[in-house]
Amino acid sequence: MKLLFLILMFAPVVALCQTHGNLPAFEKSKLTEYRDWLVDSLDARAHLYETADGKLVFCNGLVSRTFTTKPNGATVSLDLLPKDESFLRSVRPEAELTIHGLTIPVGGLTGQPIHNYLLPEWIDKMKADPASFQLRDYRMEEISARFPWRKRAAWMPKDLPWPAPGKELTFTYGLGETAIQLLLQKQGKSKDLPTSDQLKNLIVSVHYELYDNLPLFCKWVSVENNSDKTIRLDRFKSEILAATEPESEVDGKKSWTLPNLTILTDYSFGGMSEEQILETSATWKADPLYMTQVNYERTMPCLLEVAPQKGPAQEVEPGSVFTTYRTWELIHDSRDQERKGLEERHTLRALAPWVTENPILMHVRKADNEAVKKAVDQCAEVGFQMVIMTFGSGFNLEDESEVNLNRMKMLADYAHGKGIALGGYSLLASRTISKGDDVVMPEGQKPRFGNSPCLDSEWGIAYFEKLYDFYTKTGLDILEHDGNYPGDFCLSSHHPGHRGEDDSQWTQHKRISDFYNWCRGKGIYLNVPDNYYLNGSNKSAMGYRETNWSLPREQQEIIERQNIYDGTWRKSPSMGWMFVPLVEYQGGGEAATIEPLREHLAHYGQRLANLFGAGVQACYRGPELYDAPETKALVSRWVNFYRQHRRILNGDIIHIRRPDGADYDAILHVDPSGSEKGLMMIYNPLNVPVQRKIRVNVYYTGLKSQVLATNSRGETKVLPVDAANQIWIECTLPARGEEWFVLK
Repeated sequence: MKLLFLILMFAPVVALCQTHGNLPAFEKSKLTEYRDWLVDSLDARAHLYETADGKLVFCNGLVSRTFTTKPNGATVSLDLLPKDESFLRSVRPEAELTIHGLTIPVGGLTGQPIHNYLLPEWIDKMKADPASFQLRDYRMEEISARFPWRKRAAWMPKDLPWPAPGKELTFTYGLGETAIQLLLQKQGKSKDLPTSDQLKNLIVSVHYELYDNLPLFCKWVSVENNSDKTIRLDRFKSEILAATEPESEVDGKKSWTLPNLTILTDYSFGGMSEEQILETSATWKADPLYMTQVNYERTMPCLLEVAPQKGPAQEVEPGSVFTTYRTWELIHDSRDQERKGLEERHTLRALAPWVTENPILMHVRKADNEAVKKAVDQCAEVGFQMVIMTFGSGFNLEDESEVNLNRMKMLADYAHGKGIALGGYSLLASRTISKGDDVVMPEGQKPRFGNSPCLDSEWGIAYFEKLYDFYTKTGLDILEHDGNYPGDFCLSSHHPGHRGEDDSQWTQHKRISDFYNWCRGKGIYLNVPDNYYLNGSNKSAMGYRETNWSLPREQQEIIERQNIYDGTWRKSPSMGWMFVPLVEYQGGGEAATIEPLREHLAHYGQRLANLFGAGVQACYRGPELYDAPETKALVSRWVNFYRQHRRILNGDIIHIRRPDGADYDAILHVDPSGSEKGLMMIYNPLNVPVQRKIRVNVYYTGLKSQVLATNSRGETKVLPVDAANQIWIECTLPARGEEWFVLK
């Protein structure tokens, strides 16, 4: 079992001696035990190396991607170095473009005998496709930021770098005269074909990023039109990866085990799961070339293709550049659920460090001046940091009147004077505007949310212009953007922002992601219930059903902790919001309602303990946070607890025991680089006190021989760490209460 937690790493992976080229030589040496990138600090930096036979190795000591440059550019290996594991079995083009109906591979080699595996001696005998883009040169530089980020240091547990450090390797491709003639002959005499001059003046760049200390690559493609005529890019595939299959089954299966890669893209919408990402922008498919696989019907999904569902059908003007979305490929070293989740959480913090911003926030129920000022005053008193004028409050950022803009600016200035950020809620999709502005769906289909405007209709374009103008003029700090673009296609040919169905998804996504990028540069906090983290959103839903907040209060307590436990396998605590309806919400009556707050202090306190103890911020929705001195003291107590331990409470959660209402439940926060290495929260849902002895694996805290465990009363014990990285914690849990231990 210890192998699940140890990384074996090449040491050294490379020898820094010069070869016949200008790059240091790449040499594998014997395996040795090394530090785990999830626990210990490393110096695994991205570099480009050269093998003895002239291949290029893009490597950081954790992973490597190897390229041949002749007779054409192609990926010939993708390796997880610590386990000496190969993730590639077959050579494919580096990309594929369809221009005016003409499909052209970018790089790649042909002639591989079988596609189960790839031998080095085969590569030298393989040929370049004569009708493909041919490699011309390459360059390497430091990674640059995708867009600006204005940091809000007060909301962050630590100052993460932006962009994530590493290197960008770019290969440049072009078409020769022979390739152009072959392509044009192959397509016949269609009037829509590009001209020889257009094709000759196309430059295709294939970009790769490799990050320091992460087993992570990024890839995207750019197309530069240096001709004097516009070209149309109908389709693209920015990655075609023939991955090693993780299982071998003769019969078909309903659910296959996929290669041990997590695929992320910044072209993701319509949901918050990895499956949604794979639906919108990247797909594992059956490999038509893999004729020698074990599966009888040859339907095993082991070919990754990164491409939009339709389009983009974009016109590239003379002198301009079209850029695809980016794809990140995280190479896992284990299939253990906790470890895979940790690897993904670390990755998202590196790629989107704003997800670590975790302000304490309130949803004020009314947007009139008196209600907002009261909420601001109470937040300032107890240590909250943000007020959001909630749905149904009367907040309307589409009201462009001077009266509304001036009033919002006044309220923003008032909140800033108290050290509070202020913003509001806006509904985008899941509503109808008009027949001329709503999306036109294919026959028999409805928008994902039932109704939706097209973001490229006159209304949609004007809506986003209002957003830019509103936040520029008012100085507000937050947008809670509900019903964000879910990926609906639009068949309209009359909307000014797109031409038809094929380009409608691309242009609508670009409109909303451009706005979110702008918000990130302005420091505007974004609550977005969808997978827009990589485009600049800070937080999404942790995962709950809204009608559950109409259940009796004691049931809400357990369900809340279940939602947090289940939601943090792939999210850090700061990445997901929860919900606390201080007033009645969608029914349930008195049994479900916290107000009057002073009459339900035990329940209110439990909700605060659940959330602040997990490092998860909730939308506390109501007119006030406290209604009596004792209520104020309760809220202040838990806010102070969170602020005192903020860094470790924002650390990753290790899952100890899931809440079931029948016995204790527990989570462990870990931060091996912090002064507090761990913080364990233990909850007792029972009506009687209980004593428990709990076994806890502390591997991901980084603590080894012993642990200093300090409980909520300040009592410290020295606990030995056994050979399995475990300690035993003994505790007395109060009835319907909690206990915590800080581990150092």
